[in-house]
This record gives sequence, C-alpha cells and structure tokens, in this order.
Amino acid sequence: MKIIKFFWENLIIRKIGGENLYNIDEELKNKVKYINEVLGNKYKNVLSMDKIFFRNFLKENIGPIKKLEKLTMEELNFYSEKGGIIGVDGSSNKIGGAYPHFLEIYQGLAKSTLYKDQAIYKADFYTPLYDNREKSILENSVEEETSIRKEKLSTIEVEAALEGIEKLKPYAVIMDGSLIRYNIECYKKWMELRRKCEEKDIILVGVIKDIKTSIIGEALRKDKSLEIEDLFYDRELLYGKLEYGEAIAVYNIHGEKTKKAREGFASLFMRSSNAPTVIGMDILDSQREYLEEMARLVFTLTPEDSRGVPLWIDIVDSEVKIPNQMLRGLLESYLDREILEMFFISERDKRTL
Repeated sequence: MKIIKFFWENLIIRKIGGENLYNIDEELKNKVKYINEVLGNKYKNVLSMDKIFFRNFLKENIGPIKKLEKLTMEELNFYSEKGGIIGVDGSSNKIGGAYPHFLEIYQGLAKSTLYKDQAIYKADFYTPLYDNREKSILENSVEEETSIRKEKLSTIEVEAALEGIEKLKPYAVIMDGSLIRYNIECYKKWMELRRKCEEKDIILVGVIKDIKTSIIGEALRKDKSLEIEDLFYDRELLYGKLEYGEAIAVYNIHGEKTKKAREGFASLFMRSSNAPTVIGMDILDSQREYLEEMARLVFTLTPEDSRGVPLWIDIVDSEVKIPNQMLRGLLESYLDREILEMFFISERDKRTL
C-alpha cells in the first residue's frame, strides 16, 4: 500500500498557493533555454532589420507592394449572379496503434456560398492491412507511407472540387492550401481539375495559411551587400512587415521565374487581417489576370480581427473535420467488434474503454 500511495502522490499535479507546480528536469530547462538562444542569435540581424529598409528591398527585388480594396456590394452581387464561390477543404483522423494496425479516414468537402444545403462530401480510408499493391505491407518505407496518405487526402479534395464544379457551376473555387500541393500529390486528378476550370472559365485559387516558401529569403541571401548566409523563410521575414490589406505578388525574382511560376502558378503574399502574420495565395498562371481580383475577394471574406483566413474556408474546415468521438462512433457502429479490437484498438486506448 505504501508503494501505491507513493506512486499516486508523485503522479498527481500538486497545487501550492493556487499555482500548478511541475517537476521539470534541469536538463530540459537548459535545452529550452538553448533553443531560445540559438534562434535568437540566428534571427537577430534579420528580424531587427529596419522595416523601411526591408520594404524597399521587397519593392526593388520582389515586386510592388499593393494596397487592396475590399469588394463593393455591387461586386459581391456580381459573384452571386455568376454562381457564387465554392470553398474546398479536407480532413483526416486516425485510430489504432503502431504500424500496420491503424485506420485513417479522409473526408473532403466542397461547399457553395449560394447553395448551402448542397454540400458535397467525398471520403476514403487507408490502412496498411488493406493494400492492393503486390508489395508486402512491411516493406513500405516511411516516405511511401507518407506519400500514400497525402495522396489520399489531396485526391478527395480535388474530387469534391470536381463534383462541385459540375453540379454548382461556381464563379470561383477556393482550395484550402497551396495549389502546387495537388500538382505534386495527385497529379492526374489535379490536371483534370485544372483543365475543367480553364475550359469552363472558373477561377481556381489556393489559400495558404502556413507559408513554407523561402522566396524572399533566397533573394536576401543572394544580395552580397547584406552578408546573410542562413536561409530564412518567408513566414518569419514578412511577420509584421506588411500593413493590413497589403499584398505583394511573387513571380519573377531577378529575372528568373520562381518555382511556383515554373510549375504554372502565379502567387502572392498578403496581410488579410490585423494579425501580423501573412497568408499566401496561388492561382493558375493561365488565370493570372485575376490574381489581384481574387486577392481582393480573399481580403473581403476575411474578418479583420481573425487569424487571416477567409471566413468561408473556416466554415468549410469546421464542417469537414472528423472528431475523435465521431470516428470512434462510426467504427463501433459499422465494424465488427472483433475486427475493431483485434486490429485498431491499441493497448493505450483499451485503458479508456
């Protein structure tokens, strides 16, 4: 009994003076301090760069910084008359334990601003236990697994967009994420969507919440007068550097097309809310003339005090999510109990049954 009592006393979080006290190892504290010091030193010169100097660098090396105007009611009514806007997003959730005993469910949703009762859902699943390839499931590398799962999610998003185009005939389609992702992860389906949009004059847009490019960082490093050796990402470089409603198109850098431009896309960065972060936006290169118009649309659809994502995308995102409780209920309803417990309930999960 003394052993059990000692165990529980050391497991429970103790409250002293109304505050939680955790036993944090000294080495762990030092590691966190080290991270802070390393990042602080690496970004010190770049993040302390004069804002006016940096904005001038952008204008001279990347492109003009434009102030966007929100769409008027007349322009918004025009979009309604032309078929409205479709927002597309996808979600996934996983149940199970270690490889290969897990099941991942994917769901894609296309939802129109006009026909809100005609939501288009697409679904798929993946488990290494069911693989129609001849290769043994145990021979899959981590890279192959990641590729399969990315392809599944991207494919159902594109399929939802394709059905949305056929049934709802929108003026524009806004995808949650960079368009280049679909080009990489589900090329054939993506090319079908691209052709359909070009044939039907439907504008195709991608909104990127988490920017991962280093276009500006590469331009900074190439400028020998700045003596910058490290490569920095656009997300941190643009943090707080654009004003609310400003955008900068990215296509040619020093006369050379960016990677996205070479792949057939035009793109820009914009600050669509009061938050100091920026978002990205892609459009098909063949529809490049609509880049600023679509930036104005995204800007108009984004609440000023939000995290910078168009409200319609946030709505679609919330409706396409697969919560843990929903996934568990779905599998308990439609899988035999023996199959569920044999393959997809980990020992950790059994503790909560």
